[in-house]
Amino acid sequence: MIRLCAFTDEAGKPLAEQIDAMHRNNLFLTELRTVDGVNVSKLSPDEARGIRSTLDSEGLAVWSIGSPLGKVDISVDMDEYLDTVRHVCELANVLGTDKIRMFSFHKAYEDEMRVFDNLSRMVDTAKEYGVTLYHENEKNIYGDTAERVLRIMDSVKGLRFVYDPANFLQCGEPADKTLPLFHHRCDYFHIKDVIAATEELVPAGCGDGQIARLVDMIEGDTVLTLEPHLAIFDGYGAIDDRKMKNKFVFSSNAEAFDTAVKALKAILCECGYREAHGAFVK
Repeated sequence: MIRLCAFTDEAGKPLAEQIDAMHRNNLFLTELRTVDGVNVSKLSPDEARGIRSTLDSEGLAVWSIGSPLGKVDISVDMDEYLDTVRHVCELANVLGTDKIRMFSFHKAYEDEMRVFDNLSRMVDTAKEYGVTLYHENEKNIYGDTAERVLRIMDSVKGLRFVYDPANFLQCGEPADKTLPLFHHRCDYFHIKDVIAATEELVPAGCGDGQIARLVDMIEGDTVLTLEPHLAIFDGYGAIDDRKMKNKFVFSSNAEAFDTAVKALKAILCECGYREAHGAFVK
């Protein structure tokens, strides 16, 4: 069974618009990143409780927190930074998820052992809250290339992983290389596609991410989280300091989001899945 999730802030800034997009597209899980333009890591516990209550009342749930943890320079004071980790873990408890997406530090290529030590300390801190950290390969962090992600996998006990094909492509790592290496070692997948030659972000299946192959390789149950980046959404500049290139133009973020969901669902159907009770089964 495959369940679909999404960074719903790409559909709209207010929580109400994110909820409308989930209902409109028959999605029940969100990877919560921003609400009303506020990054999830900046929420108070009371604000998180309010979000949880609203989602519960709509029959929706937080699959993972799409946090920016680890998107800081490797020189960060980790004793102080672990307070931020604890705060996000507390929010995860309040929001009803045991998963936090995170990263592996900027300006860190020459300081590998410090990367591993910092990540291990973060993993151990999260365990105190019953939370698991999931590393996403990303541009301009230590874990951006296949080689370095493999080194993290082999060196940081207890850390889990998310596979993002577009981020690898934007680092010059083709899907022919990364899919065989990581598909079986990652716990869930971010669905984002890009044309490698132009770095234009496109709906799933329109780029070089080999999304259909990714789906065909799935065995058992998993979650696919849409992170399409098909339009510039509120807070994008705080997420990625590179200019975003898009192949297609949409009239609104809602239209771009709906297009992304439709493209992924079409691939799932082509791969032999059918939609049933909010999930995809064969």
